Amino acid sequence: MTETLPDPAPRTSDGGAPLSTNATEATLMFREAAESSEAVARLLAANADTIAALGARLRAAPPAVVVTCARGSSDHAAVYGKYLIWTKTGVPVAATAPSVVSLYDAKLSAANTLCIAISQSGRSPDLLATVAAYKQAGAHVVALVNDESSPLAEAADTLIALKAGPERSVAATKSYICALAALAAITAEWSDDDAMRTAVAALPADLARAWDLDWSAAVAPLQTATNLFVIARGPGFGIANEAALKMKETCALHAESFSSAEVRHGPMQLVQDGFPLLALATSDAAGDGVREAAAEFAGRGAHVLIADARLDGRHGDSVLPALVAHPTIEPILMVQSFYKLVNALSVARGFNPDAPSHLAKVTCTL
Repeated sequence: MTETLPDPAPRTSDGGAPLSTNATEATLMFREAAESSEAVARLLAANADTIAALGARLRAAPPAVVVTCARGSSDHAAVYGKYLIWTKTGVPVAATAPSVVSLYDAKLSAANTLCIAISQSGRSPDLLATVAAYKQAGAHVVALVNDESSPLAEAADTLIALKAGPERSVAATKSYICALAALAAITAEWSDDDAMRTAVAALPADLARAWDLDWSAAVAPLQTATNLFVIARGPGFGIANEAALKMKETCALHAESFSSAEVRHGPMQLVQDGFPLLALATSDAAGDGVREAAAEFAGRGAHVLIADARLDGRHGDSVLPALVAHPTIEPILMVQSFYKLVNALSVARGFNPDAPSHLAKVTCTL
C-alpha cells in the first residue's frame, strides 16, 4: 500500500483548465519518471554479470517455452519481452493465467520451461502462488523485481534487481522502464546480438534525450477527450498497453490499446470525426503497419497524434518527436517521452497523477 499524498497543486474548478508548468513538474510521477535514465544505468551495472550468465545458460540449453507472470504495468512489460524473445530466439512466449493456480489449484507441467516473473513489489499472492507452482513443476524462475527483500526475490532461481529505487507515486514509471530494459538486456545476451547489446548500453543516455522531447502538443487535443485509441505493433504493443492504462489511471480518460493489425476490425466502427488516436510507430516494418493504420484513421476524420521514430525527432502539430535507435529499443524511449505527456495531461484535466482514486501501489489479487 502507498500513503495518500496531497495534491501537487490545486485542482481547477472545472477539472479542465491547464495548470502551471511548476504544478506539472511538482508531481512525484514527474520526478520519478525523470529518474529513469539513472535507474536503468544502475540496473545494467548491478546485473551485468547475472544477465551475461543467464544469457550463456539459455544459449547452451534453450527452454522449450517461456512463460511470463505479471500484472498491470509489469504485464505490459512482459508483452514487450514476449515480442523480443520470440522474434530474436524463436522460442515461443506466453503469459500465464494466475487463476489457474490461485483459484483452480491446477497441476502444471513445466519441464524445460523458463518462467519470467515481473513485479515492482514482488508481493502479490496470486503471482507468488503461480511462481511457486512453476518452480515446483521444474521451471527455471527469473524474477525481475524492484523490492529485493520481497518473497518473489527470495523465490527466484535468477534474481534481476530492477534498481529503480523508491517509487511512491501509485503510477509506476521508472520501475516499468527498468523492467523493459532488463528484458532487452536478457534478450540481447540470449540471442548473442551485438547490435542489441550496444543499444542497451546506450539506453541511459538515450532515455535522458527522450525525456527532453516535447510531447505537449498532445495535451490540448486530449484535455477534453472521453475516448482514445492507442496503437502500435510488435514490441511497441506492450508500450501501447501501458499508455492506455496510464490514460485511464491518471487522467480518467477511457483509452484502449490495439495492435495496428487488429484495430482495423471491429474497433474501426467507433471512429468518427475528431476521434483521438495516439500512434506509436517504430522505424522498422512494425512501424510501417502503424503508419498505414494512422493514415487510414486520418482519412476517416480521426484526430491522429503519431510518434514516428523514422522522423528521428522531427515533429509538427500532429507529429510527436521520437528518437531513432535500434527498433527493439525505440518503444522504451517512446514510453519515457509519453510519461511526461500523461503527467501533464493528468494535471491539466484536474487530477493528481500520484494518487488516483480507488487505487493503491500494491494490489493484492488472489
